[in-house]
Amino acid sequence: MSTNKKSATLGTSILTAEVSNISADGLLLVAAGRDYFLPHDQYPWFQAAPVEKVFNVQLLHGHHLHWPELDVDLELDGLENPDQYPLIAKH
Repeated sequence: MSTNKKSATLGTSILTAEVSNISADGLLLVAAGRDYFLPHDQYPWFQAAPVEKVFNVQLLHGHHLHWPELDVDLELDGLENPDQYPLIAKH
């Protein structure tokens, strides 16, 4: 579950991201308070990756998703508006 936390400096919100479920079809990601389903056929990097590496996701700058151990980077806008990003990811 995603949570908003208050920063110790200036009381700003820090939005978080986490993978809440992995299935044979894809993964469920909760980021910035929204749920996203990432199917393996469109996001193939996660299908054969070790579970602990898939769960290690960071939300940077409130819109940039980063999986450091998988070298995968996605933008929330691409998940929210996939019709504006017609290319299918390849690995």
